[in-house]
Amino acid sequence: MPKSHTISSEIIHGEASRYSVLLPLPLAGPYDYLSRENRDIPLGSFVYVPLGAQTIIGVVWGESSKNFLDEKRLKCIESILDTPPLPESVRTFVDWVAEYNLCPPGSVLRMTMSAPKALQPPKPRIALIMNQDAPEIRMTPARQRVLSLLADGPPRTASDLANEAGVGSGVVRGLAEAKVLKRIQIPTSGLFPLPDPQIPGADLSPAQKAAANAIIEKVRKQSFEVFLLDGVTGSGKTEVYFEAIAETLRQGMQALVLLPEIALSTQWLNRFEERFGVLPAQWHSELSQANRKRIWRGIIDSKVNVVVGARSALFLPFDRIGLIVVDEEHEGSFKQTDGVAYNARDMAVVRARLEKCPAILATATPSLETFVNVGRSRYERLHLPERHRGAALPEVEVVDLRRDRPERQSWISPPLKLGLAANLAAEEQSLLFLNRRGYAPLTLCRSCGHRLQCPNCSAWLVEHRFASRLDCHHCGFTMRYPETCPECEAQGTMAACGPGVERLVEEVSVFLPEARIGLMTSDTIRGPGSAADLVSRVQNHEIDVLVGTQLVAKGHHFPLLTLVGIVDADLGLNGGDLRAAERTYQILHQVSGRAGRAERPGRVLLQTYQPEHPVMRALAEGDRDNFLSEEARLREAGVWPPFGRLAALILSGRAAEKVEATARSLARVAPNNPAIRVLGPAPAPLSIMRGRHRWRLLVKTTRSVNIQNILREWLAQVKIPSSVRLKVDIDPYSFL
Repeated sequence: MPKSHTISSEIIHGEASRYSVLLPLPLAGPYDYLSRENRDIPLGSFVYVPLGAQTIIGVVWGESSKNFLDEKRLKCIESILDTPPLPESVRTFVDWVAEYNLCPPGSVLRMTMSAPKALQPPKPRIALIMNQDAPEIRMTPARQRVLSLLADGPPRTASDLANEAGVGSGVVRGLAEAKVLKRIQIPTSGLFPLPDPQIPGADLSPAQKAAANAIIEKVRKQSFEVFLLDGVTGSGKTEVYFEAIAETLRQGMQALVLLPEIALSTQWLNRFEERFGVLPAQWHSELSQANRKRIWRGIIDSKVNVVVGARSALFLPFDRIGLIVVDEEHEGSFKQTDGVAYNARDMAVVRARLEKCPAILATATPSLETFVNVGRSRYERLHLPERHRGAALPEVEVVDLRRDRPERQSWISPPLKLGLAANLAAEEQSLLFLNRRGYAPLTLCRSCGHRLQCPNCSAWLVEHRFASRLDCHHCGFTMRYPETCPECEAQGTMAACGPGVERLVEEVSVFLPEARIGLMTSDTIRGPGSAADLVSRVQNHEIDVLVGTQLVAKGHHFPLLTLVGIVDADLGLNGGDLRAAERTYQILHQVSGRAGRAERPGRVLLQTYQPEHPVMRALAEGDRDNFLSEEARLREAGVWPPFGRLAALILSGRAAEKVEATARSLARVAPNNPAIRVLGPAPAPLSIMRGRHRWRLLVKTTRSVNIQNILREWLAQVKIPSSVRLKVDIDPYSFL
């Protein structure tokens, strides 16, 4: 049975004509307002309130405790919107996220109110039916087709009638004006077809059945539990949590699935439709405003049962959520750094706890945080050790680039070239992976050594030769490729340094001229439509060699893809990031898992200058758990996450001297606590971004220390100038 909610009866009575109203703005907390005529207002109600000269929408958050304020100074709530109240669990979640991540609760509320126009009730739809008292009119074949449609079917809108009858809109309008057709209002509730949990799913292996049953038991009990659904690539993790979604629907509850790249969800959506008969509601940045409004309203009206979305979908106003799934939980894209900094994986676990429902973290390469939580018995591990339907895991071969060197100005080694040629001859598909967009990461002048740099950032411009331009991947600055050096004005001296994926396409087209090559990067995949088109071309074998960045690692299933070539396996190990080895292992393992997912066996060629590195050995030997255990040992020895806590303070501003001075002022009053270490201040590795100078401090402490309280007390001691922006990132993933 669905959970019972008491939102509508949760009313402030008596003297409490004061209400605290949270506004979707970066303010310190709720503001106090009065209710007109002491009217009782349910908590969570969306209300219009005045703020200065504006009238904005806020949410009634609770009873005011600021009795020291004179009521004469308070303004009144102007009106209540005709929208169901924001559920109590969502309000609690907003407060929790704000408290943990040290951000204004109004900024978190803004993510929940991400479709403001949806707060108005949907306009009624106007449809047409036959008028039983219709006057006599001259009949034409077009008019007859319209009347025949309505005689045998339900009411239809004017546009639907015209389309289905194959007539112009004027024909339908004329029949309505002649009173042959009658206009009626129809509800909008039919806009969300319901997934059918009774459609049979795939045949599950014994391990899949055991995993599904463990989750289903918690779904039925409506109790909180976190499951690590740990399966090798191609083991059928999706089919397992589909069974859990089916049970959630049978219980009358809602399900949320978070994907790291919703634009690349084509195959996932096809599988969902096959299993449940309809597509789920989708939530991502590519949605039109009309669809965003429609879906948000459908969720708060409790008419949407399943949502698949990006990390922002976690803040949607579900009122009876019974299951949360985080697919590819290890993905760094679940960490948001712009605006409110939060990790959607961790916040999903928090929301599941507040909603008293199970959470599934699905992956073949668990994050170290999740791996350690399993070891501490906080999460339950459900293991799928074999690929679905008997497919074998690919063989991983290490290519030592110190021995098998590519030719000059080439990036593909002789063994990998032979493998690509053999695969093409066998009419099988290949994948080349290099996690670097564009043609080359650096362009310099061979005459004077000048390097092309972004004018807004301390970063090199990346050449995108196919588009004849240079781009900054941090701020979006772009310029045409120069014919002369901007510094010495020498002609024809600009040279590309290093490879990007476009350079690999060029190289493959030279030694395999007959190969059909596809390119998959964030520059070529602009949304779900372009992603679906490329996936379809690969599935239809219209592409022989697919070249791509990390997007190619995101759960794709191509039965004819049997060879994966990793061009630069060492790339992610540079930079001093504490998670460098973990992240490199995860992405290389995921890319490797694209090979041999059906009947034909797969093979992976991994090019590296460091074959002895623990990451390369773990990949070659298939020894993931020992690799993670050793990573955990090293982190624990250094008291690094997940055994310690980190928080980053990032200061930025247009004036370099003010940013530096503010950073040093913060450092001077840093906490004097032996359990806390403050690193910095220092210029950020990316010291200028979008024209703003950046300085960083990193706070390191043990898990026993409440880092949020420490930071609040510390930051309260320094007045941050209005021209300097301070950003707090709890549990940072990026150190740029």
